[in-house]
Amino acid sequence: MKKITFRLAELFCGPGGLALGALKSNIKTEDTILSINPIWANDYDESTCQTYIKNIHPENPKAVICKPVEEIDFNKVPDFDALAFGFPCNDFSLVGKQKGFNGKFGPLYTYGIKAIEAKNPKWFIAENVSGLQSANNGKAFEKILSDLEIAGKGYEITVNLYKFEEYGVPQTRHRIVIVGIRKDLQLKFDIPAPITKNDFISAKSAIENPPIPENAFNNEITKQSDLVIERLKFIPAGENAWYKGIPSHLQMNVKGAKMSQIYKRLHPEKPSYTITGSGGGGTHVYHWEENRALTNRERARIQTFPDNFQFEGSKEQVRKQIGMAVPPKVAQEIFEAILKTFAGVKYESVKSNIQIYKKTDKIDFSLQPTQQAFPIFSGSM
Repeated sequence: MKKITFRLAELFCGPGGLALGALKSNIKTEDTILSINPIWANDYDESTCQTYIKNIHPENPKAVICKPVEEIDFNKVPDFDALAFGFPCNDFSLVGKQKGFNGKFGPLYTYGIKAIEAKNPKWFIAENVSGLQSANNGKAFEKILSDLEIAGKGYEITVNLYKFEEYGVPQTRHRIVIVGIRKDLQLKFDIPAPITKNDFISAKSAIENPPIPENAFNNEITKQSDLVIERLKFIPAGENAWYKGIPSHLQMNVKGAKMSQIYKRLHPEKPSYTITGSGGGGTHVYHWEENRALTNRERARIQTFPDNFQFEGSKEQVRKQIGMAVPPKVAQEIFEAILKTFAGVKYESVKSNIQIYKKTDKIDFSLQPTQQAFPIFSGSM
């Protein structure tokens, strides 16, 4: 039996959602087994690095380079066949000012380009928020896709806006995922078909089935103030702090925009709303029945991390790690589709909802059916 193992490097690795999905991915044909082995990763946050080491590289802590990506010399890192980078999304998120390339985090994708230029991996996967499409009036997306397409030896790009609730994740989390396969390999990645499009996993099912063990890691309950408890008593499942049935003395005194996630309770029969790592009190995701925020372990279940995945750091550091992570379940679905592509194994697929198509002197893209096409690349390919 022939074995093909892709050595995976990861930038902005977070706690290890992508890596865990990679480790769970393997494809077996009549004569070949294909798998993915994470060999090194980078993040700048110490507690995040410790979580990654604890769960992905417990026997090789040096596999995690814990320092700013700007300080990495990619010519000196171990060779890799595949690259994953969920580059920081803060400046592309629809929540906030969406600074795009003008923000602190916007240009960090270029370090993925530098890694590709140094090692020419067979394939890469990049992930970011849906707001990436509109940042800088679409110019950020234009530049990123253009740079990825021509990086190194050149890559065949497939881009899609994934609705994670359609891929076994009990959460309405929508993310752009870009997969590139080196052009000289003459392979084309297809978007794997949804597996739970008409059968979403509910928040209640994710959290309660099976019950979380009493001794589970990261399962401390946050103490809520009396005011918050009283307010939550008047908020039904699926509603938030702006629910009209809240007595006037418990209503939020906020001017301007009213964020829908403030003190929003989960609906037990629907997927969770998006778990985030930012924000203060009122944005920590609230139980549909009990008058409290979710525990970190409950959040981790919504993000499809197994109960034996142990997060390191303070409770707030852990909450941030969970919210910023890529759910391992959807990562596994995409990684297995990549492995099937290399194995020549057919799988059920769908058309990308972000179409890239060539014209005479440029490439355009459109997001169907919610947006119309507009130019993204200049120059011939």
